[in-house]
Amino acid sequence: MVDMTLTRMETVLTRLDPALERAGGAFRMTVEDVPVLVITDPTADRMRAMVPIRSAEGLKPEDLTRMMQANFDSALDARYAVAEGRVWAVFIHPLSPLRDDQLVSGIGQTVNTALSYGTLFSSGAGQFGRGDSQKAQRELLERLQRQGRDI
Repeated sequence: MVDMTLTRMETVLTRLDPALERAGGAFRMTVEDVPVLVITDPTADRMRAMVPIRSAEGLKPEDLTRMMQANFDSALDARYAVAEGRVWAVFIHPLSPLRDDQLVSGIGQTVNTALSYGTLFSSGAGQFGRGDSQKAQRELLERLQRQGRDI
């Protein structure tokens, strides 16, 4: 296994977005019209891919609960987070052992997690074990079916 380096990361990320911008250990890119920021710290051997979702101002307790439920079972490698007054979708991983396919999957899951905020709250990579997301997703489908019958 080859250690992930910033040069290798840049090569992988450029495959996802040929217009990738790099400034030192930070990368800015767009995936499916979603802005993604990747920050690295080689000294600490860490990386973080982040997508801003919304302002954290006005978050209701049920919104926070739903994000934490998703972090448990449906966000998988991505996570919802609150920092600097914003809600984020993030993928955090040690830098050097990160494989190319893990990086690509982590970014895809982060984008899906951001896009599904407020609806399925899912990374799109399935669900893991027991949790509350499946029930919430089933309730969404049932609600939509009821609305569809109201036509």
